[in-house]
Amino acid sequence: MTPVELSRTVLRAVRRAVDGGELDVVVPGQVKVAPPGAGGCGDYATNVALQLARPAGQPPLRVAEILRRRLVQSDDIGDVVVTGPGFLNISLRGSGDALVREILRLGRRYGHADRPTGQLVQLHAPHEVRALVVMDAVARILRSQGALVRTSCVARPEPAWTHILGVDVDAYGTPKAPAPAPLDVNVRPVPAGLDPTPLGRDAARWALLHPAPHDRPRITADHLVQRESNPLFRVRYAHARTRALSRNAADLGFHAEPGDVHPRRDTEAAAPEFDGRETGVPDSAVPETTVQDDVVHDATALRNLLADHPRVLQAAAAHHAPDRLARHLVTVADAVLPFLAVVLPRGAEKPSAAHRARLALAEAAGAVLAGGLSLLGIDAPEHL
Repeated sequence: MTPVELSRTVLRAVRRAVDGGELDVVVPGQVKVAPPGAGGCGDYATNVALQLARPAGQPPLRVAEILRRRLVQSDDIGDVVVTGPGFLNISLRGSGDALVREILRLGRRYGHADRPTGQLVQLHAPHEVRALVVMDAVARILRSQGALVRTSCVARPEPAWTHILGVDVDAYGTPKAPAPAPLDVNVRPVPAGLDPTPLGRDAARWALLHPAPHDRPRITADHLVQRESNPLFRVRYAHARTRALSRNAADLGFHAEPGDVHPRRDTEAAAPEFDGRETGVPDSAVPETTVQDDVVHDATALRNLLADHPRVLQAAAAHHAPDRLARHLVTVADAVLPFLAVVLPRGAEKPSAAHRARLALAEAAGAVLAGGLSLLGIDAPEHL
């Protein structure tokens, strides 16, 4: 669907709302659609609801919801999300296929440079545990972007920092004459204050990397608890759930295939037969009809976050800021967890093309989470 065709589709939605008595306005001659701005999502956005609100005598959000319900009935539109004061953000069917295919092809290397850039970076840290962990993560991210990195420390790292926290330093100490002058320290976050090694590698590295460099990290057992309030747990749990869904789907006899995550009314009934094995959802919880478009709105926001992953890696490398990557992973996890509830068929529901597409999107999100954790030096478990 071209922008011109989409504009006509939006106009038809306005006309149907007027004909149906939901809006009392003069139908405009044309509607402008454009790529979404800051805070938007999807393929295109339009402010037509804001333009019609005053003449319709209704709040913009109410007008936007009326038009949203009309637009999602179009075969060429996969999802419509209302953001801000009433912007309509429109995702076209199949528009995310290429992105998901690329992520599944590259796996954990999605967002990495495909060749060396020739950039040379020297990182030099003080003899302090957080500085060394941050330097180690920055070096990993820079290398993912094609840079050649050398790391050094003013003194030999403590054995626990190497063996427990996985810190890797190329050189340490102060060179003696006639060697070049000592390097300037260029990795200097706020010190940890407490010894993080009792937390173990994963929790300790997260505690040191998730806060911004100018913020003092919290070295507490909160990073070990397996509950929703722990961001590290949410990220690792989201990844483990995507892996579990792939295993469950294999047991049900279907696999991931990028495509349209939104069920099509004219094709759902023709979905392939399902052998009836248990999905883990009680029959009493299964709705009588298949999952509708509004149940999978989360897919649009999730795809946008996955598409933004390469930019986040580039920014984290440019600013030597692994905390940007850590916070991005939390955002991805928080977006994928609600979506996972609609990936598998429920009860007697048959696996369809939409289920295969949702599984592909979930697996793509899992690859991004695993790749990001790896760059932070943190394990991404298959089971949690």
